[in-house]
Amino acid sequence: MSQALQMRPRLLAEGLGTALLLAIVIGSGIMAERLSGGNVAVALLANTLATVWGLYVLIEILAPISGAHFNPAVSLVMAARGELAARWVLPYIAAQLLGAVLGAWLANAMFELPLLQTSLKLRGGAGQWLAEAVATAGLLLVILRAPAGRASSLVAGYIGAAYWFTASTSFANPAAVFGRMFSDSFAGIAPASAAGFVIAQLLGAAAGLGLHQLLGRNK
Repeated sequence: MSQALQMRPRLLAEGLGTALLLAIVIGSGIMAERLSGGNVAVALLANTLATVWGLYVLIEILAPISGAHFNPAVSLVMAARGELAARWVLPYIAAQLLGAVLGAWLANAMFELPLLQTSLKLRGGAGQWLAEAVATAGLLLVILRAPAGRASSLVAGYIGAAYWFTASTSFANPAAVFGRMFSDSFAGIAPASAAGFVIAQLLGAAAGLGLHQLLGRNK
């Protein structure tokens, strides 16, 4: 089979999975904000539950095809470990970023919001950046140490918890940052805040890999 034929389903899975993940995160945020009557805690809880369930399903159905990264930080770590060929890294990331934008636009369209928009929601400061580093380090640690067949439930469960114990509500994903810039909604992030989040996430991913190596082999 040619490299192009091998690549097509994997890139489609990464793009589709990331698009649906962003549609779930943003769409549930919009719905939650509309129905919560101004109660931010209720809105965040609804957003969390939808994300946890959606992420679990997406990993279950797409992991056999592409590994279900949906996240450039995950793809970079997998490449560093030799589990993703170097030639796949940039195509994976490109598919994830494209999927993230398409997912944001899909959420905007479903809720009859302007298709093309950018978020005005500023998120920044040392606490937010530390939170993103912690969230991403934990995510990579869970992915790398999950027992066989348990990754989907453990990753989804961890992300759900991190929505609440991190100050940033756990984006933990550069593609999520990129997509959420294109929705001026509950789940959005202003472009001016994006760089700090992405840098923190990449540092967190490296920390997660380092912690996994320090812990040694899974028994």
